[in-house]
Amino acid sequence: MKVTACVLGASLLLFTALESSAWYVQSIWDTLGHFWQTTWLKTTLEGKELTLFLLGAALVPTLAFWCFNGILMVADVTGKPTFITRYRIQLGKNDPVDAKKLCQAIYTALCNQVFISFPMLLSMFYILKWWGNTFSKELPTFRWFLLELSIFTIAEEILFYYTHRLVHLPLLYKHIHKKHHEWTAPIGVVSIYAHPVEHILSNMLPAMTGPMLMGSHIVSITVWFSLALVTTSISHCGYHLPFLPSPEFHDFHHLKFNQCYGVLGVLDYLHGTDTVFRQTKAYERHRVLLSLTPLSKSIPDAPRSAE
Repeated sequence: MKVTACVLGASLLLFTALESSAWYVQSIWDTLGHFWQTTWLKTTLEGKELTLFLLGAALVPTLAFWCFNGILMVADVTGKPTFITRYRIQLGKNDPVDAKKLCQAIYTALCNQVFISFPMLLSMFYILKWWGNTFSKELPTFRWFLLELSIFTIAEEILFYYTHRLVHLPLLYKHIHKKHHEWTAPIGVVSIYAHPVEHILSNMLPAMTGPMLMGSHIVSITVWFSLALVTTSISHCGYHLPFLPSPEFHDFHHLKFNQCYGVLGVLDYLHGTDTVFRQTKAYERHRVLLSLTPLSKSIPDAPRSAE
């Protein structure tokens, strides 16, 4: 009960802080509103909503994904810049990454994007055109986008957690999810290295459901998909980099297989699927790094003789 009260209290404080900051950001947003609105009206392609949708929902997030992972792959292959590689989580693994495995991961990721994600986004376009306000000439307010982002995140957490646990059932794991777990020490591009069925269930549907339920604007969808792809790349990247979200939670899942199934960790806590993780040094390191000292040094693993 105490832990639940702390979680609810922290959530209330966070919501209050977001509301306060949202007011200031919205003021800035309103000040620049005329500029953004005018720019948006100029970029709107009259009668070419499909082109606009694919540019925003497919091209921009894909570019964000490959640009971010391109930097990571240079570090994975060359070990440079050392500024990145010194933050490696599983020391001694992927140092350097196996070139053959990397090529296979890139190939599978591209196939998933072209042959799975693209057709699903086409279907999403027609659903939103019937259901939503996706191509409105009026941009969403910052407060509305914050609300949407909250709903997107909750929907993703629920759907990802339960579909992820589903594919860990022995039969499905053997034929579907085992492919993703070939990487016990993951790298960024592995975030969408998966069997096609898993890519549909655990990668695409959790991210798509929120925007479809909300009938979101294409601008909101573009930002959300870009954030989702970069965030999942961070959680798989294998480096605990300064000022970025901690990847320790999901990295531990790849290491141990039966822990840490979710994104935020809320459902893992409620279902008790993070109990082992909470007893490890990885849990102590599971926070945003606010200095340049790697957490593997400031919070080192216990000596083997002491375990």
